[in-house]
Amino acid sequence: MVVSVIKMCTISKRFRFSMFFVSVLVINKYFCAQINCKMKTKITMLGTGNALVTKCFNTCFVISTEEGNLLTDAGGGNGVLVQLEKAGIDYRSLNAMFLTHAHTDHILGALWIVRMISTAINRGEYKGIFNIYGHSHLCGLLKMMVTEMLPKKIASEVGKGILINEIGDGEAFEAIGAHFTAFSIHSTKLEQFGYRMEYGDLKLACLGDEPYNEKCADYVKGVDWMLCEAFCLYDDRDRFHPYEKHHSTAKDAGEIASTLDVKNILLYHTEEKTLDTRKERYTAEAKLGFSGRVEVPYDLETVELE
Repeated sequence: MVVSVIKMCTISKRFRFSMFFVSVLVINKYFCAQINCKMKTKITMLGTGNALVTKCFNTCFVISTEEGNLLTDAGGGNGVLVQLEKAGIDYRSLNAMFLTHAHTDHILGALWIVRMISTAINRGEYKGIFNIYGHSHLCGLLKMMVTEMLPKKIASEVGKGILINEIGDGEAFEAIGAHFTAFSIHSTKLEQFGYRMEYGDLKLACLGDEPYNEKCADYVKGVDWMLCEAFCLYDDRDRFHPYEKHHSTAKDAGEIASTLDVKNILLYHTEEKTLDTRKERYTAEAKLGFSGRVEVPYDLETVELE
């Protein structure tokens, strides 16, 4: 009887230890998953279309790291606020904004971002400094827009809680814990900058919304991600006339990425007539000359960059 009781106690202790060990493993796995989730760097596409789209939003996106969120371009109006809301991104969580150029489908939404951030600052709802980056002509235009089009109380935050930073070709800056280098894309239409982003081992190049220029090679070679425009399919060039509009195709993007030893590409700034088949067809065409990963996201889609 005593032996049986001892055996039962031993079994009970072993069971409790086993359960404790299993619980530790489960908890450890949970917290590791949480940590890994937090460390994922991602891009959320607020819009993926060109200037004249109505079935999707103008191309703009948020890059998120552990340290914050950077908005690249802002679309053609206050629709950027709607897209942020739909994406579950609080505009007050934005730490910085990079504007590639001054076309209406890229800069007009910036005015609304400034208005909302300034309002949040006045209400004590925004922490830190909101930094905006762009070339000198663009920054001058944005400052004029803010002065002429926004209430004085809102505009007065520019230079204090909101800084509009003029950057030159090849100039570097720090944002969201990453190192950025801005560069001219040598636009054939209007002065435009792209950027190279380095965050830990991740290297990314944003080429704006015009065709790649060989003068930008040093900023793009070997990056993990190349973000670039693909106005349409090469197969549809006679329908959409990309080259006449100073744009390029999915086929062009794939071939350029292959030449530059790029690992992955993300395509945006497209036409909207083929939205239903865009992802599949653009991906297939880009992969004709490229063996890496191709992403052709829809509006509000998130892509993990690591």
